[in-house]
Amino acid sequence: MPPPAISADSPVFPFELIREDLQRVEAEIARQARAFDPAVEGYVSYLCQASGKRIRPALAMLAGGATGGKTEDHTRLAVVLELVHMASLVHDDIMDGAEMRRGLPTAASKWGPSLSVLLGDAMFAYALELATDFEDSQVCRQIAQASREVCSGEILQTQRRFDFSLSVADYRRMIEMKTAALFAAASGLGARLNGVTQEVEDALRGFGLKLGTVYQIYDDCLDLVGDERKVGKTLGTDLQRGKLTLPVLFLLQATSEVRRQELQEMLLQGESIEPSQLSGVAGYSAAVDQAIAYALELLDSADEDLGCLLPSADGEALSQVCDYLRGLLKACGRPV
Repeated sequence: MPPPAISADSPVFPFELIREDLQRVEAEIARQARAFDPAVEGYVSYLCQASGKRIRPALAMLAGGATGGKTEDHTRLAVVLELVHMASLVHDDIMDGAEMRRGLPTAASKWGPSLSVLLGDAMFAYALELATDFEDSQVCRQIAQASREVCSGEILQTQRRFDFSLSVADYRRMIEMKTAALFAAASGLGARLNGVTQEVEDALRGFGLKLGTVYQIYDDCLDLVGDERKVGKTLGTDLQRGKLTLPVLFLLQATSEVRRQELQEMLLQGESIEPSQLSGVAGYSAAVDQAIAYALELLDSADEDLGCLLPSADGEALSQVCDYLRGLLKACGRPV
C-alpha cells in the first residue's frame, strides 16, 4: 500500500506553526544560491527548486521555539544544515543512479556525475563556510562533525553493500550517521543557541537522532512498497545496489535457508530484483511490519526525550512530528 499523499498543506502536517519561519529559511536559501559564481548559481538554484519538507530546518526552528525563542541564528542554522543535506543528496543520487527526486530530474541525470559531484562538493564547502559565522565555535564544530558523519555513513554503507553478515546494529549505526546526524544537529543545536543546560541539549539531540533514524527506516520501507508516481523519486534502487535495509535484513533472518541463499545469489549475480518479486516470498509482509514496529518503538522513545521541555506550542509541534511519522510508517504496511 503506497503512503498517503501528505503535503505541507495537509491538516496533519506538523509544521504549520512555523510556516513563516520556513518561508524565511526558503528565501535565505535562495539568496545564498545567488552568492555562488554566476556560472554556478543556476545549478544551485535548480537544486533549491526540488525542495522537500525542510524537516531539518523545521527541527532547528521548533527546538529554538521550545527552549526560549527563535533568533536569526536559528534561521542561519536551518539554512546551513539544509545546504549540507542538499549536497549529500546530490552525491546520493550519483551513487544510486537515481534519475528522479521530488518529481524533477536529479543533477546527475541532468548534467552527468562529473559536474554533479563537484556541485555537491561546492555546496558542502559553502555550508561549512557559513557555519563559521556563529559566535559559539562549538556550533560550527558540531555542524562540521555532523557533515563528516553523513559522509562517513555513506562510506560505510558503500563498504557493506552485498554484505550478508550485516547486523541490525550495524545498519542502525550507518543510518544514524548518514541520515540522523543532521536531524540530531538541528534539534540539539537549535536548543544550544538558546543557552540551555547540557542535559536539555543532549535530550533534544537524542530526540533528533531517533527521529532521523526513523525517517530513514521509513524511506527504506518506501523503497520497497512505494509508488514512484506519488513519491516523486526513483524507487527500488536499494536492492539493485546491494543495500541491505532493515526490512530486507528482517526478511533474510526469517526466511528459510534455501530461499535466503536464492535471494543472496540473485543479489550477488547482479540480477535485478523488483520489489514486487519479494511480495510473494514467505515472511515478506511480516518483515516490513517488523521494520515498522522497530521504528514505532524508536518514536515512543523520542517522545520521552521531550519530557525535559516546558509546555509550549513549539514543544507540542515536535511531538506532532512523531505523530506525523507514525502515520507515514503505518501507511507502508498493515497497521501495527
